[in-house]
Amino acid sequence: MKALDADAVRVAMPFPLVSGGAAADRIAEALGTPNRTIHGEKANVMAFVVRRFVDRGLLFDLSANTDGTLHHPGQVEEVCRREDLADLVAAETPLGPEQAAARLRVRRVESDHMVRLGWVRSPQSIEVRFSTSRAGAVDVALYTTASVDAVPAAHPEVD
Repeated sequence: MKALDADAVRVAMPFPLVSGGAAADRIAEALGTPNRTIHGEKANVMAFVVRRFVDRGLLFDLSANTDGTLHHPGQVEEVCRREDLADLVAAETPLGPEQAAARLRVRRVESDHMVRLGWVRSPQSIEVRFSTSRAGAVDVALYTTASVDAVPAAHPEVD
């Protein structure tokens, strides 16, 4: 098998690819809510949303790296021009376990039962460190807003 020539690939692609973080920044700009990371502010659109767009087929990941994504800039711009962009971002915005419980207006333990029953699924988790050592790291599940909002309609039998 012949090895790929990196320079030949670069020549064939006259445009630089866009990282997941940069795609999130462009989407936020398109919504008129630029991502600012001044003073530790949370981004308005996070790379989590971009990964959900990949899962939904709205964007394609051109990277072989499992830690990040790369996207065609034209495709990112096409997504940014969508009329329903704000709704798409809102549906894919991540919620942590406490946020999901609050959104459902239930206690965290009840929300955890919904997860165990499979009513809410986590497409991704993040590692949160509570100290500088690896022993202080915990995986925290993230849920999409749309999946949490779907629970009451899917299970009206639950008070």
